[in-house]
Amino acid sequence: MVREDLAQKGVRNLETVEMGLRAAITKDARRLLEGLYQDPDLTMPNHAGRPGEKCHCGRKKDVETIFGPITLRRNYFYRESTDEGRAPLDEALGLVNGFSPTLVRLANRAAARTGFAAAASDLAAMANVQLDGRQIQRLVNLAAPLVAAHRAQVRRPKDLSADPIPVLYVEVDGTGVPMDPAALIGREGKQPDGSAKTREAKLGCVFTQTQRDEEGNAVRDYESTTYVGSFQTASEFGVVIRAEALRRGLGRAVRVVFIGDGAAWIWELARINFPDALQILDLFHALERLHTLCDGLYGVGSAVAKRMENQWEQWFKEDKVLAVIAAARSRLKDLGEQPDGPDSLDKQIAYFENHHHRMLYLSYHKQGLFYGSGVIEAGCKAVIGQRLKQSGMFWSETGAQSVLDLRCILMSQHWDLCWDRVLQSGYLREKTAA
Repeated sequence: MVREDLAQKGVRNLETVEMGLRAAITKDARRLLEGLYQDPDLTMPNHAGRPGEKCHCGRKKDVETIFGPITLRRNYFYRESTDEGRAPLDEALGLVNGFSPTLVRLANRAAARTGFAAAASDLAAMANVQLDGRQIQRLVNLAAPLVAAHRAQVRRPKDLSADPIPVLYVEVDGTGVPMDPAALIGREGKQPDGSAKTREAKLGCVFTQTQRDEEGNAVRDYESTTYVGSFQTASEFGVVIRAEALRRGLGRAVRVVFIGDGAAWIWELARINFPDALQILDLFHALERLHTLCDGLYGVGSAVAKRMENQWEQWFKEDKVLAVIAAARSRLKDLGEQPDGPDSLDKQIAYFENHHHRMLYLSYHKQGLFYGSGVIEAGCKAVIGQRLKQSGMFWSETGAQSVLDLRCILMSQHWDLCWDRVLQSGYLREKTAA
């Protein structure tokens, strides 16, 4: 048809030809797949009948593949006494509720990047795969827990090296995820009536540093950041992030640095799981607290407050945090008795007293270390926020955890490693390469 059109009308836009060829190729691929797996003498595990089972030969099975639907006819074994049935071919092919493993992988990847409805549109436009958003959501909930379970056994080649790691960093933070009302029953929150609209998702990251730039500033190693996330308690999540650090090379790290904000649960997690790490309070959070403190001590937005904030910020960067604390205490004494409460001036100064040993920013700079938690802050937005906190989204804990697992795996560059392990799908590529 194309040759005839070229002869009659000459060369025109290529898109029609491309799309036509794609349709023809996928049609041929469907026929090929059906033919490959119709042979009754195919060898596969567990294909023999078991005691009490009746074999139904040629039982039809509709399967969705990346080339479209195909129909297989295979042996189906049924045991009436237990009302159990099995199809060895389905198991050997790795079908998931009638969907091919490659289609499941693609659907999960699309859903890891965007909402389920948008993922369906992307698959249709880019891969000619016809799935609706609800089908993709079901495939995510079925496959994501299995993929996440295999991640602990997956390591990138660079993580298998025996070379020492100069500096390994661990950062942890949390961010609220909007949840269905059923997932919030009995939970306290920040609403006026004490109820909650969100659940805190905890995110942890591990990355490495082997060099500095020309000015002596720390440089994060390229593609060295990996993420883990969950809705677990702080103590449970501590085990998860420590396991990730061990998998990344914690045991061969010359130095371990833990960076976090002022949340008490973060430092308790660090104390238990990374007792030998250098703990650093993120400078940005410290400066936020300093701004609030200066406004409280010298008047909101006043010139004196701004001047003292600038001076004390410089002292922070000169390892003079104890001098800031002493000056703030002196000013508070001059002000006289102040109202007590969680946001009182006394509590704000106590924040710096509690963290002063984590605020030696000049020393950290001289040692060529990071002292900001920008990586995990960006991770909360990119890994969690961009996918789980879009307008109109409300999650069950199971659904949110499934998508969070996929996001962490994808953005840690572990996607193909994990899926190849789950689906045991690397064998054909290896033979082809050989």
